[in-house]
Amino acid sequence: QVQLVESGGGLVQPGGSLKLSCAASGFTFSNVALSWLRQGPGKGLEWISEVLTGGSNTYYADSVKGRFTISRDDAKSTVYLQMSSLKPEDTAVYYCNARNWQAEYWGQGTQVTVSS
Repeated sequence: QVQLVESGGGLVQPGGSLKLSCAASGFTFSNVALSWLRQGPGKGLEWISEVLTGGSNTYYADSVKGRFTISRDDAKSTVYLQMSSLKPEDTAVYYCNARNWQAEYWGQGTQVTVSS
């Protein structure tokens, strides 16, 4: 059974930090590219970051570049999103996504709220 389970969301003040985790099971983790996406209140789904297989190639949306860092630990089948200098506009449900040429998987999402 394929599962992607996000964790680490919560309430944080502007300027603060959070680290999201997404633990995977049920497929070969090292063979997938991994992404984080988010959906803010009243907004569409926004891609924010991706890490390719091997972990050396990472990509970021302009809205988070320099503030967020994506990483993967294939031994733990987990992808992370370190978020710093958080802003109220970062408030959203954050989803992880795993994909390769055969399939695509989604997590259930974790809520991040940036507010004072």
